[in-house]
Amino acid sequence: METRLELDVLIFPDEVRVPTPEELSEWELETASQLSLPPLRLFVALYPYNPAAMSPNYDTAAEELPFVPGQIIKVTGDRDSDGFYHGESGGLSGYVPSNMVAEIPVDDEYLKHTLMQQGFLPVDYAPSGMSLTPALSDVASIPEDVVVRRMVALFDYDPWESSPNIDTEAELGFRSGDIIYVLGDMDQDGFYFGDLCGRRGLVPSNFLQPLPWD
Repeated sequence: METRLELDVLIFPDEVRVPTPEELSEWELETASQLSLPPLRLFVALYPYNPAAMSPNYDTAAEELPFVPGQIIKVTGDRDSDGFYHGESGGLSGYVPSNMVAEIPVDDEYLKHTLMQQGFLPVDYAPSGMSLTPALSDVASIPEDVVVRRMVALFDYDPWESSPNIDTEAELGFRSGDIIYVLGDMDQDGFYFGDLCGRRGLVPSNFLQPLPWD
């Protein structure tokens, strides 16, 4: 009767040998820790979030992650008892309120990597059918030669309180974090003509920051 003996071996550039019990135990622990890592999940921000002004946790707001709509956040693990995930985005990490984000249902690792590199969700994609950023209203009315750019509001803007112009009804009010589609070039007064959720009007250029499409 033939007897077969199975042994684990360590392969090095210059030798192959049977591991010691200590080495085998260390390898098993390392493998177990890797297998126990929670899966990486990607979320997209649905609303602007400034922890310093919006967090319900006054004493730990500095540990939370600020973000703007469309920003992709890498999450590891489940939501805690307070309703927060722990996430990472843009080189920063911190706690993320679960009611301000939505999970991106993607399992493909290459696509996950691409989205993380991108940093923001493409305009034509939304999780679970949600409309993350509104489509331009009445697209047919926009001349083909007009350049359309996407921008994010850096600050709140109320034309009635902040506008230097007399005709404030021609301007568009918005909140920090809003995504605004700018149509054409800036005028001589430093204003763009923009679209926000179907509302159109003049918007001050110094309140906005360009937001790449991809």
